[in-house]
Amino acid sequence: MTYQVLARKWRPKNFSEMVGQSHVVQALVNGLDQDRLHHAFLLTGTRGVGKTTLARIFAKCLNCESGVSSTPCGECGSCVDIDAGCFVDMLEIDAASRTKVDDTREMLENVQYAPTRGRFKVYIIDEVHMLSTASFNALLKTLEEPPPHVKFILATTDPQKIPVTVLSRCLRFNLTRLSAPEIQQYLLKLLETESIEAEDGALLEIARAADGSMRDGLSLLDQAIGFGGGKVITADVNDMLGSLAHDTVVNMLALLFAGDAPGLMTALDEQAGYSVDFNRLLQQFSESLHRIALIQQLPDYHDENRPGWDALKQLSSQVDADAVQLYYQIAIHGRRDLGLAPDPQSGAEMTFLRLLAFRPVEPGDANIPPAKKPTNPAAAKPYPGSTEPAAETRADAPRLNQAQVSEPKPEASIALAASASSVADTLDKPWNQLIDLLDLRGVNLELARNIQGISRAEGIWHFVIADELEYIASKQTTDALAAAISRLVGAKTGVKVKQQSEIGSQAREQKIEGLQTPAEAIARQATEKMSEAEKAIGDDPTVLSLQEEMGASVIAGSIKPLQ
Repeated sequence: MTYQVLARKWRPKNFSEMVGQSHVVQALVNGLDQDRLHHAFLLTGTRGVGKTTLARIFAKCLNCESGVSSTPCGECGSCVDIDAGCFVDMLEIDAASRTKVDDTREMLENVQYAPTRGRFKVYIIDEVHMLSTASFNALLKTLEEPPPHVKFILATTDPQKIPVTVLSRCLRFNLTRLSAPEIQQYLLKLLETESIEAEDGALLEIARAADGSMRDGLSLLDQAIGFGGGKVITADVNDMLGSLAHDTVVNMLALLFAGDAPGLMTALDEQAGYSVDFNRLLQQFSESLHRIALIQQLPDYHDENRPGWDALKQLSSQVDADAVQLYYQIAIHGRRDLGLAPDPQSGAEMTFLRLLAFRPVEPGDANIPPAKKPTNPAAAKPYPGSTEPAAETRADAPRLNQAQVSEPKPEASIALAASASSVADTLDKPWNQLIDLLDLRGVNLELARNIQGISRAEGIWHFVIADELEYIASKQTTDALAAAISRLVGAKTGVKVKQQSEIGSQAREQKIEGLQTPAEAIARQATEKMSEAEKAIGDDPTVLSLQEEMGASVIAGSIKPLQ
């Protein structure tokens, strides 16, 4: 006897056997029981969630010999033929292979004729979004006002490509992706009926790999049964999927939390020898970090049925919550960038090296480098020309830093001293001149031009801005300014911008008398240059001669100073 794959053998034959999609099933059942049937339905959803299955069950409900109801008998000739796909009045059309308008017209030619055997003609058009524009136009009129004996069921994985004129003529049902527990429970029930031995961990891995598709889950189960010689074993499923065993993931997490770089890279090399799927590896790593974060933040969270639960719960007490969040971000970004790496293994290695190299730290951490303190003489004194006293110091906010910082070597001391001296000389310049050294554009440059420097202390640069221009000093622009200054001085720098009304009157008077904003300085220089140009034109002998002899005059606004 020819073997029938599980996806076909276990296709649901009535609404009660459907897994998930209760919102769609309820609407169709109520419509059948109350005799409120639309003439056109649109079923949307990803592959393998039950679109074609629902269409066939609906066709059986309409044409069952026992009458129209939501519970077809499944035994009459019509039900048996529909299950076998050979019912003469049910036409399944693959729009992906019949996209031309001639194919659509040929189909519609037979719409007007009464059913041969059943009560209704049911047209199931799969992947309907593949039809051409001309085919959709040919279908519109019939789709809106079909004969009473015709029902249309359209199925698609991409409803955005369907014209709105077609969408407006159909009842639309969105089928959702199935959850991993739903798929797992269905696979378990199937295997019990088939008398096949299976481990819960293996079924969970298959359900998660199915990614919301029951058909994919059944296909993977078929493959796992063949791979395991009639049994579904967790180790075999991991080998088949190219994923890691849970104890391996837990071991790698423990090595990461301990900062054991050699051990972690050795474990990664071992997995490479087993031809592991590195994308799947990073996915499992991210999933485990996600579960650790849930354990830390939700005291009542329990998931003992998941493999490795006890080990993850123990690991959650060995790492800070902010470190878990950082590790999670690095892992998912590494997975996203895996395709850009020279090869998947090197991409995974770089991701794990980033996981080892960075962690969040707090003030006072022993691993924070001395650069946290001012590294040059100018870092703790006011701006040149300012009489404003230094602002109060504050503790720096937590920031990312390398887990280990090495001390400079003795032979590099001369170069470091020269670099510090160069930074100090740079910072001794007025703010007007420092702006030219910053890589700023647009509104960020406008902020720099309209502020005045007051003081610098403990890595914080304090500025003041006119009250009417305070809208320029947004968080985005101040962060951009701080980043530019940090690049200039080679150290983490913060920026605080206050309005003139927020500082003391004495300090405001001193600042206004002694300093100008760069924008004010630019405007003053432009005015001075214009005055000099106008004076030069007015004193020019040639211009004076033309005015006296020919009555010429200088047109106002036509004079432009040379740059």
